[in-house]
Amino acid sequence: MIRGANSTLFGVADPGGSINFVTKRPRGERIADVFATVGSHDRKEVGFDVGDVLTPDATLSWRLTGKVQDSAREYDFSRDDRRFLMGGLTWQPSDVTSVSLIVDHLKQDATPNGGGYPRFGDYDRGLFLGEPDFNYLNVDRTTASVIVDHDFGGGLTLRSNLRYSDTADDYGYVYIAGDDGVFPVGRGFIATDGAADERAGHVILQYARQFGRIDSNTLAGIEYRDVSSNQTSYFAGAAPIDPRDPVYTGAPDSLVPYLDQRRDSTNKAVFAQQNLSLDDRFILTVGARHDRLTLREADLLAATDLDDDYAETSGRAALTWKVTPDISTYVSYAESVAPPALGVEPERGDQYELGVKYAPQGMNALFSAAVYDLRKTNITVVDPDTFDRSLVGEIRVRGVDMEAKAEITPDLSLLAAYSYTDSQVLRSNPVRGVDIVGNEMGSVPNHAASVWVDYTLAGAGVRGDMTFGLGARYTGTYFFATQNNNGRSQAALLLDAAYSYAITDSTQLAVNVHNLTDEKHVVGRGSADYYNPGREVALTLRSRF
Repeated sequence: MIRGANSTLFGVADPGGSINFVTKRPRGERIADVFATVGSHDRKEVGFDVGDVLTPDATLSWRLTGKVQDSAREYDFSRDDRRFLMGGLTWQPSDVTSVSLIVDHLKQDATPNGGGYPRFGDYDRGLFLGEPDFNYLNVDRTTASVIVDHDFGGGLTLRSNLRYSDTADDYGYVYIAGDDGVFPVGRGFIATDGAADERAGHVILQYARQFGRIDSNTLAGIEYRDVSSNQTSYFAGAAPIDPRDPVYTGAPDSLVPYLDQRRDSTNKAVFAQQNLSLDDRFILTVGARHDRLTLREADLLAATDLDDDYAETSGRAALTWKVTPDISTYVSYAESVAPPALGVEPERGDQYELGVKYAPQGMNALFSAAVYDLRKTNITVVDPDTFDRSLVGEIRVRGVDMEAKAEITPDLSLLAAYSYTDSQVLRSNPVRGVDIVGNEMGSVPNHAASVWVDYTLAGAGVRGDMTFGLGARYTGTYFFATQNNNGRSQAALLLDAAYSYAITDSTQLAVNVHNLTDEKHVVGRGSADYYNPGREVALTLRSRF
């Protein structure tokens, strides 16, 4: 997770941060890793990650990664089956040049959810109030990537990535609309068919140079992204159901389309970033990015065809001061831009942050704390039941983040974090007839905390190392909707546990338990209530050879 607004390097995105996905490339050496997992909800999973060199001089190497999962979810008439395969070839004619081709394919045959439960009630998670004959979530995705790295020498390097992705997905399910005690409860069918083609690539040049007491690192690049997608969504009324004695009536005879949309978007960008370090004590980072987006949207139901262009510039700046070898402080400002919908200005964000990091010498530990002020404009809020979109003018989020990672002893380690978040709508038109100015944002808790402790019992004789882990996750209360009129969640504390045993140096047995006490609470509410996942146990045997 790359925290904080950073459109400068990572493109149009939310200011909260970005997820950093790393592609598994051939490594020019032998790899052999296999695993098998069994667990809750009839979960059965096997996977492998193997690779080796193809030529005696190791200039050509390969890697093949795969996983097969046969599972259900925690409610009746569910499934969660996946097939994934990724293969790669890397040509490395020298120590300074590398070219990789990676192709992967994902096939998912699953069910989306149980449709929810009547609001304000208390139901078993296994209860299914949808339709067994109309509950599906399918994904069929193929991606191909070419990755090029080259070191020109003298501090100049090049990195380039070109990716093509073809995705088809569809889902259909029955949603619940009703309160506990008012039986039978209403229901409705909803479904969507979608497909998307994406072509994306970037070229980045990086130049590192030392000028006396100053270390300089300059980065510049260009990016191109083109996405074509289509989406057709359907709706139909469904027969009501009594949760005390559910009777299923089958799939609908027909569905009525309420959305049929074709969308094309192109983004061309240039960006640059400069890092300067003085005596390894003062570090200055400045960056800027310019995006030009072209959007076209065809509504086949309304017989309209719209297009527009957007030009957006975002920047960032940060200054770090190493007060002592143990303590660093920093201040930063960062902007972000998220892709707009036609007729709406792009979502923009800016964040100010002040933080401190402490890494005590003689101890493997890092303690950090930060305060921030983040603002977003032109936010789109989606109704979880009707999928109608409403525009919020501006929100502000202020908060504190604290984190500790510490190896207390060679056998005992600790990971802890706490966040305080204060969100507020500063300006907005009413959302579905409700004035929301001054409200808290929906699904944003004021308090969140977590702690995880690992203890390793060193092996003795024929017994290998054993590691015991125990953790807790706390989520404070939050409003279910930005209108603050649909109730709020209860504060919840969940426990997790883990155990691993080194059978041999290359074979390990692990047990992971999520939500150890099977605690249940409502995490979302629209026309129905939705619960947090229940207790899940997974047993994994992994071997490297």
